[in-house]
Amino acid sequence: MSRVHELLNAQIGHEFAASQQYVAIAVWYDQQALPQLAGHFYAQAVEERNHAMMLVQYLMDRDAEVIIPGVPAVRNAFSGVVEPIELALAQERTVTEQFETMIGVAREERDFLGEQFMHWFLKEQVEEVASMSTLLQVATRVGENVMLLEDYLAREAGPHEGGDPTAPAAAGGAL
Repeated sequence: MSRVHELLNAQIGHEFAASQQYVAIAVWYDQQALPQLAGHFYAQAVEERNHAMMLVQYLMDRDAEVIIPGVPAVRNAFSGVVEPIELALAQERTVTEQFETMIGVAREERDFLGEQFMHWFLKEQVEEVASMSTLLQVATRVGENVMLLEDYLAREAGPHEGGDPTAPAAAGGAL
C-alpha cells in the first residue's frame, strides 16, 4: 500500500469521526431546543459521512485496499452555544491540514491521480472553514441572545441545490 493510500485510509476514519462529532453537536443543540443549529450540524454530519464514502470509492476505483476504522469517542457536553462551533471550526482546520499533507505526499510519490482527486477536498475545505468561521463570528456577536443565531441560520440557509456536480462519487451513493 502506498503512503498516499495509507493516508487516505486514515482520512476515512477522520471523516467518520467528524461525522460522529457533528451528530453529537447536533444532538446537544437539539436538547437545547435550538432546531436551526441542530439541523445545521445534522446536515454537516451527513456531509462528512459522504466525504468518507468518496474516499472509499476512490480507493476501490484504484484497486487499493480499503480499511474502515473505528472512531474515537466524541465530545457530548458543552458549556454554551459557542463552544461546539469553536470545536467544529478547529476540526475543519485540522481536516484542511490533513488534506494539504496528503497532497504533498501524493506529489512526492508522483501520484498525480491521487493529487488531482484530493484537490476537490481542498476546495471544499475552503468553503467549510469560511462557513464555520462566519457562524462562529455571528455566535460570538449575538452573545446570550441565541435566538438571533437561530434567526441567522434560518435566514442564511437557503434551499440546497442538487449538490456539487464536480464532487467525487461516494461509495453506495451520497446521502
